[in-house]
Amino acid sequence: QVQLVESGGGLVQAGGSLRLSCAASGRTFSAYLMGWFRQAPGKEREFVAAIRWRDGTTYYGDSVKGRFTISRDNAKNTMYLQMNSLKPEDTAVYYCAAAYGFTLAARASGYDYWGQGSQVTVSS
Repeated sequence: QVQLVESGGGLVQAGGSLRLSCAASGRTFSAYLMGWFRQAPGKEREFVAAIRWRDGTTYYGDSVKGRFTISRDNAKNTMYLQMNSLKPEDTAVYYCAAAYGFTLAARASGYDYWGQGSQVTVSS
C-alpha cells in the first residue's frame, strides 16, 4: 500500500505562485509514473503534469505548459508542482497520483494510488 499526501495549496492572487508537494510513503516506493490532476466544481478531472520516476521525463497538459513545472526528489520520495503565473481558471482541487504499471501520463484510470487533494484558489 502507498500513501500520498499533498500539501502547499491555498489562496493566491492572479499572477502569483504556489508550490504543491506530494509525499509518498508505504511500501518501497518505485512508481513508474507520478502525476498531478485537478478538478474544478462541475468539471471533469483534468491532467496537469506527470513525471516518470526513473528518468525524470516530464509531461504537461496544454493549459499549464510554460507556467507549471513538475519535479521530484527521489531521496525524499516527494514530487513537486511549481505553479507560476496563476490564473483564476487554475482554481481547483489538485490531486497527486502514482502509477506502478505502464500508462499514458494523461490517463487518470491508469494510476493506482491517489492523494486526498489540495485546494488551490486563484482570485482575480
